[in-house]
Amino acid sequence: MSKVRRVRVLGRPVLASAAVSALALTASGCVTVHGEREVVPSATKSEAKRALKEFLTAYNKADKAFDPALDAGRVTGPLGAINQGGLEAKRVQHPDGNPSHVPLELSDVTYAIPKKAGWPRWFMADTEANRRSDVRWVWIFTKGGPDQLWEASYLNLVAPRDMPELKKDADGWAEPVPAGEAGLALRPKDLGEKYTAYLKSGGSAFEPGPHTTKWKAFRDRNTKRLGVGVQYLDYPMNGGMFAPVGLRTKDGGAMVFFSTHHYEKQTAAKGLDLKLDPNVKALLKGEAKQSVTLERVSNQVVVDPAERGGKVAFIGRIQGLTGAKGD
Repeated sequence: MSKVRRVRVLGRPVLASAAVSALALTASGCVTVHGEREVVPSATKSEAKRALKEFLTAYNKADKAFDPALDAGRVTGPLGAINQGGLEAKRVQHPDGNPSHVPLELSDVTYAIPKKAGWPRWFMADTEANRRSDVRWVWIFTKGGPDQLWEASYLNLVAPRDMPELKKDADGWAEPVPAGEAGLALRPKDLGEKYTAYLKSGGSAFEPGPHTTKWKAFRDRNTKRLGVGVQYLDYPMNGGMFAPVGLRTKDGGAMVFFSTHHYEKQTAAKGLDLKLDPNVKALLKGEAKQSVTLERVSNQVVVDPAERGGKVAFIGRIQGLTGAKGD
């Protein structure tokens, strides 16, 4: 497996590449709620700025107290699952709060706001942060209806050199990509299924790299650990706030965010004990007498080229532990 560094993002350790969705329906699908059919920007620029600021305030309060309730209304989708699971684990270990809290600060913010009809609506924020300054922090914010709050649904850390140039109209609005868009190497709605199938059996749909060839090779080796049997089960996540979202790139391709669900079962040989890290112990249900099943959610962002038969390239992936069950 390629060298990866553990970084703290949103209150818990997650994996980010060394180089280095959240909608009920796709960005350009015309959803009609309250009779709204007009294609309009998903948010005003001032609304997007306010959404980011309000999220950051809630996140920092939750991170300081290690209390998932304090930002539960500002996160959703895969990022919400990762954030809430991480805060829950840390709260068990540190019931008095985060002893090393440093507020997350975001700067150099640019927004990509697509024009679409109906709800849900969403936009992307591309930022720098006072943590991991070598990468861009790329967020998706989602709003499910006119009376709902903006919530952060995706976050990925992307090397500046890997950020694609997005297509924008004369007024600066971005172009959403439908989940069923056929003019790409893979339709956005198929990415989760293709990726989880790749992790099991391989294939040629994805560019080689830390989140494809190298991660699969690591998992294949891990199933052959001495004294511990390891099994993986992986599933796409396309429903509700976990559905993929995409933005058109200037070259006709797409920058797509999608999410997946992963289970890892570890079974110890007779006479051996499983070694559980503190986060697993904090989230553990039951007793890990002989086996433990780890549940993780992963969110990733890829560049999907505008050519059938082309290879999809991962530019960022973050996963987090969301549960553990012992047997």
